[in-house]
Amino acid sequence: MPLDGNSSSATSPRLAVWLALVANIVVAAAKIVGGALTGSSAMLAESAHSLADSLNESFLLTSLRRSARQADARHPFGYGKERFFWSLLAAVGIMVAGAGFSGIEAYRAFTGHASTGRGYFAINYTILGIAGVAEGLSWARAMWQLRAQARSADRRLIEHVKASSDPSLKTVASEDAAAVVGAILAGVGLLLHQVTGSGRYEGAAAAAIAVLLVVVAVTLGRDTKELLIGEAAIPELTEEVRRFLLEERHEIDEVVDLLTMHLGVDSILLAARVDLASHLTSDDIESLSHDLDLEIQRRWPSVTQVFIDATRSTENVDRVGLSPGL
Repeated sequence: MPLDGNSSSATSPRLAVWLALVANIVVAAAKIVGGALTGSSAMLAESAHSLADSLNESFLLTSLRRSARQADARHPFGYGKERFFWSLLAAVGIMVAGAGFSGIEAYRAFTGHASTGRGYFAINYTILGIAGVAEGLSWARAMWQLRAQARSADRRLIEHVKASSDPSLKTVASEDAAAVVGAILAGVGLLLHQVTGSGRYEGAAAAAIAVLLVVVAVTLGRDTKELLIGEAAIPELTEEVRRFLLEERHEIDEVVDLLTMHLGVDSILLAARVDLASHLTSDDIESLSHDLDLEIQRRWPSVTQVFIDATRSTENVDRVGLSPGL
Protein backbone atom coordinates (compact mmCIF):
# COMPACT_ATOMS: atom_id res chain seq x y z
CA MET A 1 0.00 0.00 0.00
CA PRO A 2 1.44 3.40 -0.92
CA LEU A 3 2.20 5.48 2.10
CA ASP A 4 0.79 8.96 2.37
CA GLY A 5 -0.61 11.30 5.00
CA ASN A 6 -4.15 11.82 3.80
CA SER A 7 -6.94 11.51 6.31
CA SER A 8 -10.56 10.79 5.57
CA SER A 9 -13.36 12.79 7.11
CA ALA A 10 -13.85 9.98 9.63
CA THR A 11 -10.34 10.52 10.95
CA SER A 12 -10.31 14.33 10.69
CA PRO A 13 -9.17 15.95 13.95
CA ARG A 14 -11.81 18.71 13.89
CA LEU A 15 -14.49 16.79 15.81
CA ALA A 16 -11.98 15.55 18.39
CA VAL A 17 -10.74 19.10 18.95
CA TRP A 18 -14.28 20.45 19.37
CA LEU A 19 -15.19 17.69 21.84
CA ALA A 20 -12.01 18.34 23.81
CA LEU A 21 -12.72 22.09 23.87
CA VAL A 22 -16.27 21.67 25.15
CA ALA A 23 -15.17 19.13 27.75
CA ASN A 24 -12.33 21.34 28.98
CA ILE A 25 -14.48 24.47 29.23
CA VAL A 26 -17.07 22.64 31.35
CA VAL A 27 -14.43 20.92 33.47
CA ALA A 28 -12.39 24.12 33.91
CA ALA A 29 -15.49 25.98 35.15
CA ALA A 30 -16.24 23.22 37.66
CA LYS A 31 -12.64 23.10 38.88
CA ILE A 32 -12.46 26.88 39.26
CA VAL A 33 -15.64 26.87 41.38
CA GLY A 34 -14.33 23.96 43.45
CA GLY A 35 -10.92 25.56 43.88
CA ALA A 36 -12.47 28.91 44.87
CA LEU A 37 -14.77 27.26 47.43
CA THR A 38 -12.15 25.02 49.02
CA GLY A 39 -8.81 26.67 48.28
CA SER A 40 -7.36 23.28 47.33
CA SER A 41 -3.94 23.62 45.72
CA ALA A 42 -4.40 20.41 43.75
CA MET A 43 -7.77 21.58 42.46
CA LEU A 44 -6.49 25.04 41.54
CA ALA A 45 -3.54 23.44 39.71
CA GLU A 46 -6.00 21.29 37.77
CA SER A 47 -8.09 24.41 37.03
CA ALA A 48 -5.08 26.02 35.39
CA HIS A 49 -4.44 22.77 33.52
CA SER A 50 -7.96 22.73 32.07
CA LEU A 51 -7.89 26.45 31.22
CA ALA A 52 -4.60 25.96 29.38
CA ASP A 53 -6.08 23.02 27.49
CA SER A 54 -9.13 25.11 26.51
CA LEU A 55 -6.89 27.86 25.17
CA ASN A 56 -4.83 25.30 23.28
CA GLU A 57 -7.88 23.74 21.64
CA SER A 58 -8.82 27.24 20.45
CA PHE A 59 -5.35 27.46 18.88
CA LEU A 60 -5.85 24.07 17.20
CA LEU A 61 -9.25 25.07 15.78
CA THR A 62 -7.66 28.24 14.44
CA SER A 63 -4.93 26.14 12.83
CA LEU A 64 -7.46 23.87 11.14
CA ARG A 65 -9.31 26.83 9.65
CA ARG A 66 -6.28 28.85 8.55
CA SER A 67 -4.30 25.92 7.13
CA ALA A 68 -7.20 25.06 4.79
CA ARG A 69 -6.79 28.30 2.80
CA GLN A 70 -5.85 27.95 -0.86
CA ALA A 71 -2.41 28.82 -2.18
CA ASP A 72 -1.96 32.35 -3.49
CA ALA A 73 0.79 34.49 -5.02
CA ARG A 74 2.31 35.27 -1.63
CA HIS A 75 2.15 31.67 -0.41
CA PRO A 76 2.45 29.54 -3.56
CA PHE A 77 2.78 26.29 -1.59
CA GLY A 78 -0.34 27.01 0.49
CA TYR A 79 -0.90 27.57 4.19
CA GLY A 80 -0.46 24.00 5.43
CA LYS A 81 2.29 24.94 7.89
CA GLU A 82 -0.19 27.11 9.81
CA ARG A 83 -1.22 23.83 11.46
CA PHE A 84 2.33 23.39 12.76
CA PHE A 85 2.66 27.00 13.95
CA TRP A 86 -0.53 27.04 16.00
CA SER A 87 0.23 23.60 17.42
CA LEU A 88 3.59 24.94 18.59
CA LEU A 89 1.77 27.79 20.32
CA ALA A 90 -0.46 25.21 21.99
CA ALA A 91 2.62 23.40 23.32
CA VAL A 92 3.98 26.70 24.67
CA GLY A 93 0.59 27.39 26.25
CA ILE A 94 0.66 24.06 28.08
CA MET A 95 4.03 24.93 29.60
CA VAL A 96 3.46 28.58 30.42
CA ALA A 97 -0.16 28.58 31.58
CA GLY A 98 -0.66 25.05 32.88
CA ALA A 99 2.75 24.10 34.26
CA GLY A 100 3.52 27.63 35.46
CA PHE A 101 0.35 28.02 37.52
CA SER A 102 0.58 24.47 38.84
CA GLY A 103 4.09 25.25 40.07
CA ILE A 104 2.80 28.37 41.82
CA GLU A 105 0.09 26.34 43.55
CA ALA A 106 2.68 23.77 44.64
CA TYR A 107 4.76 26.56 46.20
CA ARG A 108 1.68 27.99 47.91
CA ALA A 109 0.79 24.61 49.40
CA PHE A 110 4.28 24.08 50.80
CA THR A 111 4.62 27.57 52.27
CA GLY A 112 1.06 28.30 53.40
CA HIS A 113 -1.43 26.84 55.84
CA ALA A 114 -3.98 24.40 54.47
CA SER A 115 -7.53 24.98 55.67
CA THR A 116 -10.17 22.33 55.11
CA GLY A 117 -13.62 23.71 55.61
CA ARG A 118 -16.91 21.91 55.52
CA GLY A 119 -17.33 19.65 52.51
CA TYR A 120 -13.72 20.28 51.39
CA PHE A 121 -12.93 16.74 50.37
CA ALA A 122 -16.41 15.82 49.14
CA ILE A 123 -16.52 18.80 46.78
CA ASN A 124 -13.05 18.16 45.38
CA TYR A 125 -13.55 14.41 44.95
CA THR A 126 -16.84 15.00 43.15
CA ILE A 127 -15.39 17.54 40.74
CA LEU A 128 -12.31 15.42 40.03
CA GLY A 129 -14.53 12.42 39.35
CA ILE A 130 -16.66 14.35 36.87
CA ALA A 131 -13.56 15.82 35.26
CA GLY A 132 -11.91 12.41 34.95
CA VAL A 133 -14.94 10.96 33.18
CA ALA A 134 -15.34 13.92 30.78
CA GLU A 135 -11.66 14.07 29.91
CA GLY A 136 -11.46 10.28 29.66
CA LEU A 137 -14.27 10.26 27.09
CA SER A 138 -12.54 13.00 25.09
CA TRP A 139 -9.27 11.05 25.23
CA ALA A 140 -11.03 7.85 24.10
CA ARG A 141 -12.46 9.69 21.09
CA ALA A 142 -9.05 11.10 20.13
CA MET A 143 -7.45 7.67 20.50
CA TRP A 144 -10.17 6.09 18.36
CA GLN A 145 -9.37 8.55 15.60
CA LEU A 146 -5.63 7.98 15.94
CA ARG A 147 -6.18 4.22 15.64
CA ALA A 148 -8.37 4.78 12.57
CA GLN A 149 -5.61 6.88 11.02
CA ALA A 150 -3.05 4.19 11.86
CA ARG A 151 -5.19 1.49 10.20
CA SER A 152 -5.64 3.69 7.13
CA ALA A 153 -1.86 4.14 6.89
CA ASP A 154 -1.27 0.43 7.57
CA ARG A 155 0.81 1.13 10.68
CA ARG A 156 0.77 0.14 14.30
CA LEU A 157 -0.50 2.85 16.65
CA ILE A 158 2.90 3.70 18.16
CA GLU A 159 4.50 3.83 14.70
CA HIS A 160 1.73 6.11 13.48
CA VAL A 161 2.04 8.51 16.41
CA LYS A 162 5.77 8.83 15.71
CA ALA A 163 5.38 9.15 11.93
CA SER A 164 2.18 11.22 11.63
CA SER A 165 2.53 14.81 10.46
CA ASP A 166 -0.83 15.80 12.02
CA PRO A 167 -0.04 17.60 15.29
CA SER A 168 -3.66 18.50 16.07
CA LEU A 169 -4.95 15.05 16.95
CA LYS A 170 -1.73 14.10 18.73
CA THR A 171 -1.97 17.29 20.79
CA VAL A 172 -5.57 16.57 21.79
CA ALA A 173 -4.77 12.96 22.70
CA SER A 174 -1.70 14.03 24.70
CA GLU A 175 -3.57 16.80 26.51
CA ASP A 176 -6.48 14.53 27.40
CA ALA A 177 -4.14 11.77 28.59
CA ALA A 178 -2.30 14.32 30.73
CA ALA A 179 -5.65 15.61 32.04
CA VAL A 180 -6.71 12.11 33.14
CA VAL A 181 -3.35 11.50 34.81
CA GLY A 182 -3.53 14.97 36.38
CA ALA A 183 -6.94 14.23 37.85
CA ILE A 184 -5.55 11.00 39.32
CA LEU A 185 -2.55 12.84 40.79
CA ALA A 186 -4.83 15.49 42.29
CA GLY A 187 -7.07 12.78 43.75
CA VAL A 188 -4.10 11.00 45.32
CA GLY A 189 -2.90 14.28 46.80
CA LEU A 190 -6.34 14.95 48.26
CA LEU A 191 -6.56 11.43 49.69
CA LEU A 192 -3.16 11.69 51.39
CA HIS A 193 -4.12 15.12 52.70
CA GLN A 194 -7.32 13.66 54.14
CA VAL A 195 -5.54 10.68 55.70
CA THR A 196 -2.53 12.54 57.14
CA GLY A 197 -3.95 16.02 57.67
CA SER A 198 -0.99 17.56 55.79
CA GLY A 199 -1.76 19.86 52.88
CA ARG A 200 1.75 19.36 51.53
CA TYR A 201 0.58 16.24 49.75
CA GLU A 202 -1.64 18.44 47.63
CA GLY A 203 1.39 20.61 46.97
CA ALA A 204 3.30 17.52 45.86
CA ALA A 205 0.40 16.62 43.56
CA ALA A 206 0.43 20.14 42.08
CA ALA A 207 4.19 19.88 41.52
CA ALA A 208 3.77 16.49 39.84
CA ILE A 209 1.09 17.99 37.57
CA ALA A 210 3.49 20.82 36.66
CA VAL A 211 6.23 18.31 35.77
CA LEU A 212 3.76 16.24 33.75
CA LEU A 213 2.71 19.28 31.72
CA VAL A 214 6.32 20.31 31.08
CA VAL A 215 7.07 16.83 29.71
CA VAL A 216 3.99 16.90 27.46
CA ALA A 217 4.74 20.44 26.26
CA VAL A 218 8.39 19.69 25.44
CA THR A 219 7.49 16.48 23.60
CA LEU A 220 4.78 18.12 21.50
CA GLY A 221 6.86 21.23 20.90
CA ARG A 222 9.87 19.24 19.68
CA ASP A 223 7.71 17.22 17.30
CA THR A 224 6.00 20.30 15.89
CA LYS A 225 9.27 22.23 15.59
CA GLU A 226 10.69 19.59 13.26
CA LEU A 227 7.66 19.90 10.98
CA LEU A 228 7.73 23.68 11.09
CA ILE A 229 11.35 23.96 9.98
CA GLY A 230 10.95 21.43 7.16
CA GLU A 231 10.91 17.77 8.21
CA ALA A 232 11.22 15.14 5.49
CA ALA A 233 8.49 12.62 4.74
CA ILE A 234 8.76 9.19 6.31
CA PRO A 235 11.62 7.08 4.83
CA GLU A 236 9.17 4.43 3.59
CA LEU A 237 7.50 6.90 1.24
CA THR A 238 10.84 8.10 -0.10
CA GLU A 239 11.96 4.54 -0.76
CA GLU A 240 8.70 3.68 -2.53
CA VAL A 241 9.13 6.64 -4.87
CA ARG A 242 12.79 5.74 -5.46
CA ARG A 243 11.86 2.15 -6.39
CA PHE A 244 9.14 3.40 -8.72
CA LEU A 245 11.56 5.69 -10.55
CA LEU A 246 14.27 3.05 -10.90
CA GLU A 247 12.24 -0.11 -11.49
CA GLU A 248 9.22 1.10 -13.43
CA ARG A 249 10.62 3.92 -15.54
CA HIS A 250 13.15 2.58 -18.06
CA GLU A 251 13.98 6.14 -19.11
CA ILE A 252 15.77 6.71 -15.77
CA ASP A 253 19.26 5.21 -15.28
CA GLU A 254 19.90 6.53 -11.78
CA VAL A 255 18.20 8.51 -9.02
CA VAL A 256 20.97 10.88 -7.95
CA ASP A 257 19.01 12.56 -5.16
CA LEU A 258 15.50 12.43 -3.74
CA LEU A 259 14.37 15.10 -1.28
CA THR A 260 11.04 15.56 0.50
CA MET A 261 9.56 18.12 2.87
CA HIS A 262 6.21 18.47 4.63
CA LEU A 263 4.34 21.56 3.40
CA GLY A 264 1.36 20.69 5.59
CA VAL A 265 -0.39 17.75 7.19
CA ASP A 266 -1.51 16.27 3.86
CA SER A 267 0.97 18.02 1.57
CA ILE A 268 4.52 16.93 0.71
CA LEU A 269 7.01 18.52 -1.67
CA LEU A 270 9.18 16.04 -3.59
CA ALA A 271 12.27 16.99 -5.59
CA ALA A 272 14.21 14.36 -7.55
CA ARG A 273 17.46 14.66 -9.48
CA VAL A 274 17.75 11.84 -11.99
CA ASP A 275 20.16 10.64 -14.71
CA LEU A 276 18.33 9.82 -17.92
CA ALA A 277 18.93 7.18 -20.56
CA SER A 278 21.14 8.38 -23.41
CA HIS A 279 18.61 7.73 -26.19
CA LEU A 280 16.00 10.27 -24.94
CA THR A 281 15.24 13.34 -27.03
CA SER A 282 14.06 16.73 -25.76
CA ASP A 283 10.46 15.77 -26.51
CA ASP A 284 10.91 12.49 -24.61
CA ILE A 285 12.23 14.36 -21.57
CA GLU A 286 9.33 16.80 -21.59
CA SER A 287 6.83 13.95 -21.85
CA LEU A 288 8.61 12.01 -19.08
CA SER A 289 8.53 14.96 -16.71
CA HIS A 290 4.78 15.39 -17.26
CA ASP A 291 4.08 11.67 -16.81
CA LEU A 292 6.15 11.45 -13.61
CA ASP A 293 4.33 14.42 -12.11
CA LEU A 294 0.92 12.86 -12.74
CA GLU A 295 1.89 9.31 -11.76
CA ILE A 296 3.61 10.25 -8.48
CA GLN A 297 0.67 12.37 -7.37
CA ARG A 298 -1.77 9.60 -8.34
CA ARG A 299 0.09 6.93 -6.37
CA TRP A 300 0.95 9.12 -3.40
CA PRO A 301 -1.84 11.73 -3.02
CA SER A 302 -0.02 13.46 -0.17
CA VAL A 303 2.77 14.43 -2.63
CA THR A 304 1.25 17.63 -3.97
CA GLN A 305 4.36 19.27 -5.42
CA VAL A 306 6.78 17.39 -7.71
CA PHE A 307 10.00 18.79 -9.17
CA ILE A 308 12.17 16.68 -11.49
CA ASP A 309 15.71 17.78 -12.34
CA ALA A 310 17.02 15.72 -15.27
CA THR A 311 20.82 15.67 -15.34
CA ARG A 312 22.66 14.58 -18.51
CA SER A 313 26.26 13.75 -19.37
CA THR A 314 28.12 16.21 -21.64
CA GLU A 315 27.92 14.06 -24.74
CA ASN A 316 24.16 13.60 -24.33
CA VAL A 317 23.66 17.31 -23.74
CA ASP A 318 25.42 18.07 -27.04
CA ARG A 319 23.18 15.58 -28.88
CA VAL A 320 19.82 16.82 -27.64
CA GLY A 321 20.73 20.47 -27.23
CA LEU A 322 20.14 20.74 -23.49
CA SER A 323 22.01 22.70 -20.85
CA PRO A 324 23.66 20.62 -18.09
CA GLY A 325 21.38 20.26 -15.07
CA LEU A 326 18.15 20.95 -16.96
